[in-house]
Amino acid sequence: MTDLQVSPRIRRARTAVAVAFFVNGLCFASWISRTPAVRDTLGLSSAQLGLLLLCVSVGSIAGLPLSGPIVHRLGARSAVLGGSLTVGVGLIGLGIALVLVSVPIAVPGLVLVGLGIGTWDVAMNVEGADVERRLGRPLMPRLHAGFSLGTVAGAGIGAAAAATGVPLPVQVFVVAVVAPVAMAVATRFFVLERAELDAGEPRRSNVLTAWREPRTLLVGVMVLGFAFTEGSANDWMAVAMVDGYGTSEAIGAVGFGVFVAAMTVARMFGGAALERYGRVPTLRATAVLGLAGLLLVLLGGSAPVAIAGAVLWGFGAALGFPVGMSAAADDPERAAVRVSVVSSIGYTAFLAGPPLIGLLAEHVGILRGLFVVVAALTLGLVASGASRPLPATAVGGVERR
Repeated sequence: MTDLQVSPRIRRARTAVAVAFFVNGLCFASWISRTPAVRDTLGLSSAQLGLLLLCVSVGSIAGLPLSGPIVHRLGARSAVLGGSLTVGVGLIGLGIALVLVSVPIAVPGLVLVGLGIGTWDVAMNVEGADVERRLGRPLMPRLHAGFSLGTVAGAGIGAAAAATGVPLPVQVFVVAVVAPVAMAVATRFFVLERAELDAGEPRRSNVLTAWREPRTLLVGVMVLGFAFTEGSANDWMAVAMVDGYGTSEAIGAVGFGVFVAAMTVARMFGGAALERYGRVPTLRATAVLGLAGLLLVLLGGSAPVAIAGAVLWGFGAALGFPVGMSAAADDPERAAVRVSVVSSIGYTAFLAGPPLIGLLAEHVGILRGLFVVVAALTLGLVASGASRPLPATAVGGVERR
């Protein structure tokens, strides 16, 4: 189906859900890029800052299992808007904590930020998967590329605000207001109606049932492997360059930037490969590329080889999460609860990955410690067969593989 054949309503919905992904990434990155200012304002040590930031992950992990029933009951439109409002309230709490220099106020604020982001994340993925079905061709990788671009924009806003002396509370308050307003406008063009989510029998919305479905759990395991591969690079790529190869911090930042750029490019153009070859062959091919890149980073012996490996690592990590969301949402009647289950499993990688690799690096060095990522990506590769479309839901007429 070409763009000329797509109805204006679906084109508007595609743009609206892309805005939701972009703003979600921007919300998080705009303040997380200024964590040194958070630490200094609240007078925290690095260890205390790590515990404070853990509040965001705790909020997200706690909220993800609830997000499926919320989306099913309220619809994607209301869930995204509610999630953005929750993020806004949490950011206002963080801003007040920074003004009053109060850690006890910052803690619930950041828990709310994580809770809102988790609900928002599941709801926008459910809406995105529905728009993908209506388009008849892969869309999710591009939507997740939009999230990546949002994080880049958010980091840029944070850097610009810091460079021009904008106080962090002011920046936080502005984002807290702008994000819900943007979502109030964007969600007006969502197309997935609550009635469509309620089309099945009431028992079908039971999230506990989804936790017992072998395919859903396998898709979650696949997403876990790819998410671990992505999150590990986000957290440790720069450290691997500096500590593993003795480079400067600038070169370490280049290594991280190369990884992020490669992953974003793969998400922008991965839809064509998915449409032509199908989910399973594409995921397996990119996973093999990712494994090759990991080995170049871990065993390459020089910084230039490691940076080349970062490119392949980025390609390998890019498609697992968005394809997993598509696979979880294949059946529209159960999309919300299944996406919440898969997201819950996948996001544990972002919670458990950093401390696990840090512990290993403490004992065997960062490059050897990162070999656990090889195991994680291999797990994603093995489980990738679970992403095969359900019989009546192949995207874009792609052959079912």
